[in-house]
Amino acid sequence: MAKTTTKSTTPKGIVYYATGRRKTSTARVFMKPGTGVVTVNALPIEKYLPTEVTLVKALLPLTLTDSKGKYDAEVTVSGGGKSGQAGAICHGITRALLVVDGEKLRPMLKKAGLVTRDSRMVERKKYGLHKARKKGQYSKR
Repeated sequence: MAKTTTKSTTPKGIVYYATGRRKTSTARVFMKPGTGVVTVNALPIEKYLPTEVTLVKALLPLTLTDSKGKYDAEVTVSGGGKSGQAGAICHGITRALLVVDGEKLRPMLKKAGLVTRDSRMVERKKYGLHKARKKGQYSKR
């Protein structure tokens, strides 16, 4: 299995990399010290995520750790819908922050439940049923 979190030094400075996942979405997060600009698929995060709920969910790790204006994040996200993508971005940013300073930030991120990947997936549809568990309408005659 590939390593999902790294710290590397490039000509542009230190870059922290992490991968976050939620449902069928995958987010690759590249963080570096900066002014707090977060871009998702080359768009500002405010434009990419349509609702306030998804925006707050995606930026929750930065808000909890008071790192909002300290790091620039460049995120590439694919798969799923906007809600799953927001969860994947949240998980990726959390893992990147753990690479930055794990001993200090881990307790507060763990307490908020952000360190653990949310493994819930959509249940598959079974044959003979309308959906995963929904049966046909009962007919007496």
